[in-house]
Amino acid sequence: MNVLILGSGGREHAMAWKIAQSDLLTQLFIAPGNEGTDQLGVNIKIQPTDFESVKEVVLEHEIELVVVGPEDPLVKGIHDFFLNDSELKNVAVIGPQKLAAQLEGSKEFAKEFMVRHNIPTAAYKSFTKNSLDEGFHFLETLNPPFVLKADGLAQGKGVLILNDLQEAKDELKEMLANEKFGAASSKVVIEEFLDGIELSCFVLTDGRSYVNFPNAKDYKRIGEGDKGLNTGGMGAVSPVPFADEVFMKKIEEQVIKPTVDGLQKDHIPYKGFIFFGIIKVGDEPKVIEYNCRMGDPESEVVIPRIKSDFLELLIAAGKNELHTKTIEFVNESACTVMLVSGGYPEAYEKGKVIYGLDKVEGSIAFHAGTTNKNNDVVTNGGRVLAMTSFGADFKQALKKSYQNIDKICFDKMNFRKDIGFDL
Repeated sequence: MNVLILGSGGREHAMAWKIAQSDLLTQLFIAPGNEGTDQLGVNIKIQPTDFESVKEVVLEHEIELVVVGPEDPLVKGIHDFFLNDSELKNVAVIGPQKLAAQLEGSKEFAKEFMVRHNIPTAAYKSFTKNSLDEGFHFLETLNPPFVLKADGLAQGKGVLILNDLQEAKDELKEMLANEKFGAASSKVVIEEFLDGIELSCFVLTDGRSYVNFPNAKDYKRIGEGDKGLNTGGMGAVSPVPFADEVFMKKIEEQVIKPTVDGLQKDHIPYKGFIFFGIIKVGDEPKVIEYNCRMGDPESEVVIPRIKSDFLELLIAAGKNELHTKTIEFVNESACTVMLVSGGYPEAYEKGKVIYGLDKVEGSIAFHAGTTNKNNDVVTNGGRVLAMTSFGADFKQALKKSYQNIDKICFDKMNFRKDIGFDL
């Protein structure tokens, strides 16, 4: 089978790495890919949101399965584009249709879905610039900290948690009236603050059946001790030590099953990954958010822990045959640490030569933002590499990742030295 992965980050490199191990694979294509995926298949320099170019690639290379990595093409309706095209409609697409992708594309849509299906989540209200004064009044009824979320996609940076009421009001005005996050914050969801510890859960579903992937915990802030600006993710750990069997069963019964059942009840077809951002409040799970794709950098610890044939599971999802499959995990822990460009998540430079990749031993260096320039591997994004390792527990795995990070070097390289600090 010929497979096309859409995307260019660490998530897509992890998917390519796993799919490349399958006996069911004939040829693998990645669009646009990065320097890491180039070692596993054929990179094609098109953008995942350029649907006509994607169509040309699918037809030219006789692609039978398309795996959509990032959220943008899903929210813009790539799956619908395939279903509505006579030449593409029989190509399996792993990634939900446009309506279902609103679980990630609109915080309000997701909240309404959760309330409708009795899925535990924080109390909330939504506001636009026309209801700014009502938003101020609602903030006055809450106790700090105050949680403000841009309704639309903001690359993981559209959530603010603030302790001061006046600052919360000022930021609400910035988001709604002054378009701090562009169109993404034309509507803002204000939530009650939930105090607890977070984890990420993932399933692959064909809309009726699902298989659970390993859980994970990622670290979003740029600074040690979870300080500073939000990023796309600075590292991840799997499995999460505090998520025991009893708690995972609660997540399954109160969150995962009602979500998949709810999609069916609402007649929302769903084929692909669902990410559940969960917070453990006391001993109870509550949903912070949904994503309609695998997380990044969680993919770099979750996918390596899948023992089963990943491509076989994807094919089964495409054919609505997931109920015939089971999934096995590697028992070891996996940890990843993200190496980022100096200045990220604000302004940073690209094109810095990366040294030492050939010296990495016993870890996997997943490429997140790299390209080739004059036969050198160079930086090509804010998040550059994800160093993933296995160990008997997360501390051993982290130790191995940090040992290999010591061998890597590029100008202004930055990383967090405290991944897993709160476990």
